[in-house]
Amino acid sequence: MKPVDEYLSKISSTLKEKFKAIKFIIFDFDGVFTDNNVYTDQNGNESVISSKFDGFGLKKLKDLGIDLFILSTEKNTVVEKRAKKLEIGFLQGLSSDEKATELHNLVENGNFNYKSVAYMGNDINDIQCLVDCGLAIVVNDCHPEVIKYADYVTDTNGGHGAVREVCDIIEALKK
Repeated sequence: MKPVDEYLSKISSTLKEKFKAIKFIIFDFDGVFTDNNVYTDQNGNESVISSKFDGFGLKKLKDLGIDLFILSTEKNTVVEKRAKKLEIGFLQGLSSDEKATELHNLVENGNFNYKSVAYMGNDINDIQCLVDCGLAIVVNDCHPEVIKYADYVTDTNGGHGAVREVCDIIEALKK
């Protein structure tokens, strides 16, 4: 993580306008909120790592009136537990096509303009969502194939404050 001014200094004025327009952010979970690793113990129990920095950043965005949602391919109790703790809506167990369909449903049901919607992902199953939104964001350690679809690539890796980086940028630009 860096001071927000360091991130802002590398963002073009056109991209800053895209960030300022955001009213709704949809996130993938694995690889965005987590470091994309799964730790399995001798009993087969899985655990993941996520950053506490992200939770505070999300709260600040909610305070600004920005809507938040998680769309996840993985069906795992950790997605549900983390989303509920962060007080964010979520859907899980979705195919790539279902993620894109649900993104459209969320945007249309919420009466959002697509230009006011950001999507943050990390892998090839996020490509259609990245293409369909107004601001496409990927984490620094994303799959190399998705970088070409991104408007913004975080400096921070997934699970280590990448979500917070985006939150800080939006907060700074909306002040």
